[in-house]
Amino acid sequence: MSSSPLSQMGRRIQEPAISWLMRLTLSRPNLSSLAAGFTDNPSLPVRETRRLAEAILSKASTGRAALQYGSTAGDPTLRELTSSHLMAEDSAALSKPAKRGAYSTGRMLITHGSQQLLYITTESLCDEGDIVLVEDPTYFVFLSILQSRGVRTRGIRLEKDGIDLSHLEEVLESLRESGEIRRLKMLYLVTYFQNPSSVTTSFEKKRAALALLSRYEKHAGHPLYLLEDAAYRELRFEGADEASALCAPEGPERVIYAGTYSKPFATGARVGFGLLPEPLHTACLRIKGNHDFGTANLLQQLLAAALKSGDYASHLPHLRARYARKARAMAAAAIEHFPKCIEWDPPRGGLYIWALGPKSLNTGMKSAFFKQALRAGVLYVPGELCFARDLSRRPSKSALRLSFGGAEASVIRCGMERLGCLLKKCQ
Repeated sequence: MSSSPLSQMGRRIQEPAISWLMRLTLSRPNLSSLAAGFTDNPSLPVRETRRLAEAILSKASTGRAALQYGSTAGDPTLRELTSSHLMAEDSAALSKPAKRGAYSTGRMLITHGSQQLLYITTESLCDEGDIVLVEDPTYFVFLSILQSRGVRTRGIRLEKDGIDLSHLEEVLESLRESGEIRRLKMLYLVTYFQNPSSVTTSFEKKRAALALLSRYEKHAGHPLYLLEDAAYRELRFEGADEASALCAPEGPERVIYAGTYSKPFATGARVGFGLLPEPLHTACLRIKGNHDFGTANLLQQLLAAALKSGDYASHLPHLRARYARKARAMAAAAIEHFPKCIEWDPPRGGLYIWALGPKSLNTGMKSAFFKQALRAGVLYVPGELCFARDLSRRPSKSALRLSFGGAEASVIRCGMERLGCLLKKCQ
């Protein structure tokens, strides 16, 4: 038989790059991996989690409740604690109380990591052939989701404080002129210590981007959403926080906020959350019901207990301090070993350094440089993976995404030295 039994999506989907990057990292323990964004192993709260789990399971009533199914929307206590936590963050960033309505638990959905929220949001909004605007560069795992769903992408240039608003307007206008604005569904931004560039989007730019989307809604004929991926928000170790896009005038009705407890507490817990406007909230809730009818209840009870007890809040300073030290180690190694032609900025949070070489440098997956790096025992994320398939421009092939999250300082220094030697040979 010559025909495939697979659906169009089954035939179209490719192996996500994150899968083989993580597999390679785990299968080669002697590899200096600066690639997959693993979090810091020694900082994982083993003692605190054991104590919280023992407290939950010490009583039959709380233990049985935690080991039973929960609701699709998520544990009510965790949703309330999450809403209060996020509203407090935004109030502090604004230096005034945030409006409570945007953080209503009725808008809250607890998910299996923020990754599930990204997927079900895309599934609920986008048909094959629809368009999503993304930062250039952006989170390559989300690009894999869009590719699997047959969604087209357009890249918006990234500046030091977020997207280039003039380029956003230029792209929106070009879509209006071509008539494709009716296929546009949302703008996706990783707004805090962006993966991969480590750029943080200012609140002013979020507000201006929402205002631009609002202007073009009459041409689209439907709401245009801003999906704010805030996965790295709590990994800040320098500078002031920025308020979320929920605080903008259009925020409550047009912002989809995706957050997670995986990065700031424990990646193995895989608990994320989202705040969504209607009718999107109901659609995502129904899709999640078909996926799993509820995130693992025991994990939700652990996170709720960590928030209530103060263990979550007390864990963050320790985590931030470790990442700050590792970021300094990577930055110092870049200064010592990288040639001057490699451009990069010291991170103020998150897990990454984005290094950009001259146009003559090819760091892509099929490049000689990538193969040489593997032979030298060092792994990085080729920057080409982080650019949308946008026919209006040629993506950069000279960038490297370097993660200081999971590796020890000695591994970081060793990997950076090996990369530096290879980069010097390419000058």
